[in-house]
Amino acid sequence: MGLFSRKPKTPKPANATAPGGVGAGNDTASLNSEGSNIKSSSSRIQIHSINRSSAGSMPQTPLTPMTPHPLPRINLPKPPDPSLDAAGYLKSLGSVRERCKIVTDKALHNNLNHFDVDVTKFPDVVSFVCGIIKRDFDPPFSSIPPHGRYQHFCVGGRDRIANLLATFPDNVDSTEKCRRLIDLFLVSVLLDAGAGTSWSFKSTENGRIYRRSEGLAVASLEMFKAGLFSANPNNKFQVDKDGLQKLTVEQLAKGMQSGPGNEITGLEGRAQLLIRLGDALARKADYFGQDGRPGNMIDYLLAHPTTQASSTPIVVLPVLWNVLVNGLAPIWPPSRTAIDGVSLGDAWPCSSMPQQTPTPSSPVLSPFPNSQPGSGAAAWESILPFHKLTQWLTYSLMQPMTNLLKIQFAGTELLTGLPEYRNGGLFIDLGVLTLKHDDMERGLQNYSDYCRRTGTKGVEVAPMFEPSDDVIVEWRGVTVGFLDKLLIEVNKALQKELNGGELTLAQLLEAGSWKGGREIAEVSRPNTKEPPILIDSDGTVF
Repeated sequence: MGLFSRKPKTPKPANATAPGGVGAGNDTASLNSEGSNIKSSSSRIQIHSINRSSAGSMPQTPLTPMTPHPLPRINLPKPPDPSLDAAGYLKSLGSVRERCKIVTDKALHNNLNHFDVDVTKFPDVVSFVCGIIKRDFDPPFSSIPPHGRYQHFCVGGRDRIANLLATFPDNVDSTEKCRRLIDLFLVSVLLDAGAGTSWSFKSTENGRIYRRSEGLAVASLEMFKAGLFSANPNNKFQVDKDGLQKLTVEQLAKGMQSGPGNEITGLEGRAQLLIRLGDALARKADYFGQDGRPGNMIDYLLAHPTTQASSTPIVVLPVLWNVLVNGLAPIWPPSRTAIDGVSLGDAWPCSSMPQQTPTPSSPVLSPFPNSQPGSGAAAWESILPFHKLTQWLTYSLMQPMTNLLKIQFAGTELLTGLPEYRNGGLFIDLGVLTLKHDDMERGLQNYSDYCRRTGTKGVEVAPMFEPSDDVIVEWRGVTVGFLDKLLIEVNKALQKELNGGELTLAQLLEAGSWKGGREIAEVSRPNTKEPPILIDSDGTVF
């Protein structure tokens, strides 16, 4: 077993994984459904693992890095005061849960602008997620790994990361191995936006076809192993500023096998994101070294004055967060929300947040004409931060640092559930959230326009919006809060099986909500397996 391998679950009767990776098999479930919203009760939801490649085919880690360890009491730095540094506050990790709570509280009172909320359906979500967890893992569920990019590299039951590590010569020490994995994981996560329904990747190593997140993971790994992201002739197994800055759209298209009939969504946006990453790595030598490698952040973290020296090093999570959110700030498109000229990244105006009242002397056209009257709030208060890709990076980069260098992290409880379409789609497909009529009509018209513009044939029609649309921003805000609520309820429901323990949020995301969102989408829309709301993405958000 490889370094990242975990003991397999005790086998239960189920058919073997179908060739071709995720989505190759025929998944079944019994649900009463009507349209895109599944009308169900916990007694009617049945979960099967027929040809389910996500159910037990992945090598399992012997140790869950996010499992609580006894740590000395460490005071975490507080986020900036928004009245003094609004941009700094909205870019902080702590702001995400705080600001999303405002939208979540409105949702719990069925007071959203774009969704009707039926909290009586929440137990159905809990039951569905618990069923998936119990299907795929044995109690007390300590073998569930934290949510992270690593698992996607193990599609089909093959531990590609362990295999990669085994190819490195003996003179490559654990620190350099970890640098290489951070290089790989960072690029792979940045490429992990929705690939679209038509794209797939055929592995040059085993000839199998993979799609979606797993396909993107395998594609990024094979490009990494080919040295596409490295300018160092002595080490192709790295990502560096020079390698990224010379990257072209054509090279990325070739590496991802994107072409006529197999187009990946947002190809140019992905390429530009990686090119801007090269620029960002060049600007921050204190984080990424003179050669501009993401993996050099290890040296910065271990040398940081807040890193606690003990039998194993303890890194304060906000320090890692600052490396990612500040060091990678230049990668985000210039069109993103900004305050005082500072780009906020994945943070967006939202009509469900407190609104600023324009002064009579300077009338301002409201971007949300149907929103509630302003409350005299400050301008920053209307912005809802998510930082989904940065959080996905944080979850993912902690895994190799913990496993290879035994680094522990203080403050992981600050991380939130990821506001993306699988986690969010779970609550729509199980009836907790229902898009309001006017927004549904507008979204369907958007989808019709998209199909006409791109020549796409609509197979399973669904509403579509751009990432900045108020519908999407509100949906994402509710998703963050509902995932916290889901964790509490799932731990209650599994109390007996947990035998005194608790699932972490990272474990719930991995074994329950994200997987559950994907599986319920496969049932609700079996032809496309798309989420209930489509995103007209540029390849840099989802």
